[in-house]
Amino acid sequence: MTPPRPNLAPGAYKFTVKSAAEAVTLIREQLGPSARVLSVRSVEATGFKKFFTGPRLEVIAQVDAPTADMTALNAISLDPALPPTVPERPGTPSRTSPTPPALASLLRRSGLPETALARLQSGSKWAELNTLPLHRALAETSRLLRAGGGTRQPRPPLSRAAFLGAPGVGRTTALCKWLAIEVFRRARFGHVVSVEFDRPNALGPLPVFSEALGVPLAHFPCETRPAVPGGFVYFDLPGLSTRSPDDNSGLAEFLDREQIQERVLVLNAAYDRASLRDAYAAGRDLGATHLVFTHLDEVPQWGKLWDYLFDANLEPLFFATGPSLTGDCEEDATAALARRTLPETDFGDPSL
Repeated sequence: MTPPRPNLAPGAYKFTVKSAAEAVTLIREQLGPSARVLSVRSVEATGFKKFFTGPRLEVIAQVDAPTADMTALNAISLDPALPPTVPERPGTPSRTSPTPPALASLLRRSGLPETALARLQSGSKWAELNTLPLHRALAETSRLLRAGGGTRQPRPPLSRAAFLGAPGVGRTTALCKWLAIEVFRRARFGHVVSVEFDRPNALGPLPVFSEALGVPLAHFPCETRPAVPGGFVYFDLPGLSTRSPDDNSGLAEFLDREQIQERVLVLNAAYDRASLRDAYAAGRDLGATHLVFTHLDEVPQWGKLWDYLFDANLEPLFFATGPSLTGDCEEDATAALARRTLPETDFGDPSL
């Protein structure tokens, strides 16, 4: 049951939060759907606290509708260690000069990359977004990003695919997760081919896991076509190199010779932006068609991944959000990314 909203006097209210999502929730619960956000700025911790806490957001919101008189709080903190600040003159809300909603600034704080922000700003909806209350603008932005990440032709289900990735990205673990989805959720059957030619290929948990699933594991050279109608064949390949395209010539020759058209690129989302771009470029050079991100449980901000989901040539297969071989997966990657970076609930709905 939603707690009753306090009756607040018209005026401006300032509060400090840890994230945009917390700001939206606080506006809805404390100020109501008619509140307007006037400004948002980043506030760095001071003293020793700055070594242990990240920056916060200072949000100033305006309540326009007349309400019953009561003492206004001019500061609301979500940190229990920081008690609310009481105004010097009780009953008189703190006021500030109205400023345009800082939508672009807040999107940057959420981790949205500049390229994704530029896509939004060049779209026909951007001017309209900036006229909305900030919490509604964030919800609409979430919908626009989801729509932009889904503008690609749907592909048929994987049937004969190679899993590619640099050493250490969790390529074999990603393959195990996908096998579990195929066997447990879709009741499909097939086999896995381990390939090792010009470089070693550590199988990790794959042999034991395949046996537990009842999925045969073969070592190349072997049959590389599905053994049963409607079955699958997945290839576990040696790690690719992100330094030189020439180092991946053996992988490219194998993929082309065996006519493997479906190629799943596995990337470690915890890598820095430069390393991600290098691995992504290497995968694209090898003709990647699908995309998997791993180690999402180690990434506090997922916003940097939007650039990769806007690539219409690669279909996101899933996000791996933990080390389990039979779970910790987000198959709707675009929806998961929107949910983790921006709120998508329409707080203007009076039923909320």
